[in-house]
Amino acid sequence: MSNLIARFVKDESGATAIEYGLIAALIALAIMVGAGSLGTALNTKFTAIANAVSNAPSGG
Repeated sequence: MSNLIARFVKDESGATAIEYGLIAALIALAIMVGAGSLGTALNTKFTAIANAVSNAPSGG
C-alpha cells in the first residue's frame, strides 16, 4: 500500500497536462487579442477608404 502511495506522489504526468493546458490557453488569448486589434485596424482603414471614395469628386 505504501508503494502505491509513493508512486502516486512521484507521478508528475498530471502536472505536465496542466502546464500544456495553461500554455494552450495563453496562446488562445494571444490570438484573440491579436485578431481583435487587427480587426480594429482594418475597420479604421476601410472607414477611411469609404470616406475618401464617397467624398471624391465625380467624373461626370
